[in-house]
Amino acid sequence: MNTIAEGFEEIAHTADLSLHVWGADLGGLLRAAARGLYALMGVRWAAGPRQEAELVLQAEDAESLLVQFLAELLYRCEVESTVFDDLTLTVEGGTLRAVLRGSPAAAVGRRVKAVTYHALEVRPTPRGLEATLVLDV
Repeated sequence: MNTIAEGFEEIAHTADLSLHVWGADLGGLLRAAARGLYALMGVRWAAGPRQEAELVLQAEDAESLLVQFLAELLYRCEVESTVFDDLTLTVEGGTLRAVLRGSPAAAVGRRVKAVTYHALEVRPTPRGLEATLVLDV
């Protein structure tokens, strides 16, 4: 794992996209996953009015919360053309409360159809948590 508190890196995958993410806690892991998702999609932010959205998600485990959160970001990018670069995340138990701030997407280089559960496991490490995601393109 990298020594930076939270981050991401693309991992080579045969047909889809794969992303390794890490964070000091689940909120940091989710934030890193969001940044990684947007980076792999080639998102460019437009200069325009800032938008804010609040989000509450509940899940039985960290893996489901991660998939639900990224699926929500994909939906808002695809349907509302909105991407978020300022994420305030609070995770308590199986509940994520998020305040998302962002702007319209100027461009998206590649479309992601879905975030998958394929081999997904949020694992503890000496520095926090890590996971490897597979994104269906």
